[in-house]
Amino acid sequence: MKQITLIIIGTLCVALGTTLLAIPNQLADGGIIGISLLLYYAFDFSPGILLFISFVILIGLSVKFLPRHMVYKSLINVPFLSLLIFLTEDLGQPLGDPLVAAIFAGVITGSGFGLIIQAGSSIGGTSIIGLMFNQKFGWDVVLVTFVLDILIVLAGVFIIGPLYTMYTVVALFVGKIASDYVLSGFDAKKAVNVISLKSIEISKRITTEMASSATVFEGFGGYSEEDKKAVYVVVRSPRILYLKRLIRDIDPDAFVVVHNVKDVSGGTFFATPSMDDTIEVENE
Repeated sequence: MKQITLIIIGTLCVALGTTLLAIPNQLADGGIIGISLLLYYAFDFSPGILLFISFVILIGLSVKFLPRHMVYKSLINVPFLSLLIFLTEDLGQPLGDPLVAAIFAGVITGSGFGLIIQAGSSIGGTSIIGLMFNQKFGWDVVLVTFVLDILIVLAGVFIIGPLYTMYTVVALFVGKIASDYVLSGFDAKKAVNVISLKSIEISKRITTEMASSATVFEGFGGYSEEDKKAVYVVVRSPRILYLKRLIRDIDPDAFVVVHNVKDVSGGTFFATPSMDDTIEVENE
């Protein structure tokens, strides 16, 4: 039920982002949605019907090459998307600012794509062609998909013009960011490496004062040729300043490296131990 709900909400976002923002503001897209929109702008064909026809053709060509589970997932999702676009394609109104339309179209459709992917489904398109070429010729799926999407977007120069093609690129870029946030979550985390002669004391203060688990690694300084210990800890972004102050308070000369982390799972990161709990520091 959760996957079905995500697919429904994600498909609705993609459809409404396309019909309410992209179509009335002359924006295109990649994949078979992009082909449908360009044909709509050029010949005034219904994008919902074109999307469904394109999908049927792709499925007919790929059924011999792709695993059945991939075909089944697309059989459910794409007809639903085509129907939603067909029902709502005349509801949108121009905003008067294509850049704003591109940004919000990217946010809405990108979030929708993220939900669909999170549910383990897809909307087919150029990825199907990429999988076909991979099965038959061994070509890289990502590269083939990327090249096809680029060609579709560039074809928009001859139909919607270079300016609106660039707005389309903006929408695709924003959509990619939105999809990443949906897939990895909005709760940003930081991974911190600390190299110090007082690593043990730092790790103990982290576990007791921040209720976070820290891992201590054995290290060897390439320049100093001395054995040192390194602390590795993952914290949520709002707590990074407190962690830095804690480290400086113990060892102002500590070497600290902060990395952005997209996803964290397992371990004790999501545990909420009390401040009185004793949390063992791992030594590896």
